[in-house]
Amino acid sequence: MTAHNELERDQTPQFGGIPVHRRLLAARPGLASAVVARLVEQLPVYGTLPSEQLRGDIARQVANGIRSCAEVLRTGELPGETEQAEIRESAARRADEGVPLESVVGAYHLGAEECAAQVLASAEPGDLRDVLLAQSRLLAYLRLVSCAVAAGYVQERQAALGDRQVALQSLMSRLLEGGSPYAEAARAGIHLPPCYLVLSIGLGPHPDELLPDVNTGVAVRRKLRRLRNELQRQTTGVPLSALSGDGGLILIPHETPAAEWGAVDRERLSRLIEELGRMCGAELIAGAAAAAPEDVSQAVRLAGEVREIAETSGRGPGLHLLDDVLLEYQLSLPSPARAGLAALLDPLDARPELSDTLRTFVACGLDRRRAAARLQVHPNTVDYRLRKAMELTGLDTVRGADLLVLQAAFAARDALR
Repeated sequence: MTAHNELERDQTPQFGGIPVHRRLLAARPGLASAVVARLVEQLPVYGTLPSEQLRGDIARQVANGIRSCAEVLRTGELPGETEQAEIRESAARRADEGVPLESVVGAYHLGAEECAAQVLASAEPGDLRDVLLAQSRLLAYLRLVSCAVAAGYVQERQAALGDRQVALQSLMSRLLEGGSPYAEAARAGIHLPPCYLVLSIGLGPHPDELLPDVNTGVAVRRKLRRLRNELQRQTTGVPLSALSGDGGLILIPHETPAAEWGAVDRERLSRLIEELGRMCGAELIAGAAAAAPEDVSQAVRLAGEVREIAETSGRGPGLHLLDDVLLEYQLSLPSPARAGLAALLDPLDARPELSDTLRTFVACGLDRRRAAARLQVHPNTVDYRLRKAMELTGLDTVRGADLLVLQAAFAARDALR
């Protein structure tokens, strides 16, 4: 510490020959009331607090702040750990009450302004050096207090968010296990909706994840954060999710009962899936089912099966319901015919390009040019491969009956795999 700083530390600023801290302490009773009044006037959230709280806890904190400010002006010593702990605890109480952080910090700034105005009003032209010293000490005090307020507030919010997250995870676990979820919902502070839209999500990579010089973990977290933010923005209520970089599960509260879920609801959900994929910058494929809260566990299984069938049958990104894959779903169930259907494609095992071409051709609605574009080959190559596949299997996509058998065979083979 320099000699100049040592001298400043030993000095007590005086205006008109009277120590500044004495002026402040003498004005404390009326000054405290003026600060509380200004909080209510300029920070509307304080005006919504109960009058008992304003006259009690808030007024005490204001009075303590004036006393502390006066002590800093007298000695130049900033508040110690005990006093800082009291400030953090007060900020934590405001956080628990829902007072915004900017209002809590703003309250201390308004108090400091009132203190400065009270003492500076008595400064005379010859007090310039003492004015600068007083301002320096007030700014140092305000800086320390602001940090303490932020620390106490954030710590309380993190604890509260942690407790809420645990409660939400407990609710989701109960929904996935089956049984009555109402007790867990009450603990999480959530009113259960008539219906949950259960989404089994398959999530492709964001382009950043494929770059060699990019931290993949950071790219994945950014992708998921954008997805969750958009999900919260686009939905009402509290959506629940369990997601990783390649997908997972989302439960969206919905006010239409599952039995009444229809075409309009499907269209809205389809647009939501498209928007989620666009916002997170990755292909998103979703199997979906609607269910009452107590039936979510069965819907999760169904949505997952629908998504897997949609993926293996090459249906592409977007929303898929059971109605979209009825044949494939039925053939995915164990039966004596399933193995026989799958075996129809065994002759193609040695020629995987033939199997891929045949599957893509069927998925593209028998459009050879679309199939060629998806496979990135010439249309003539598609024609050649289809002829070879027909020679090996005896099944011709031109014949309607054979086409149905081919679709069934692919569905059966996917299910067995």
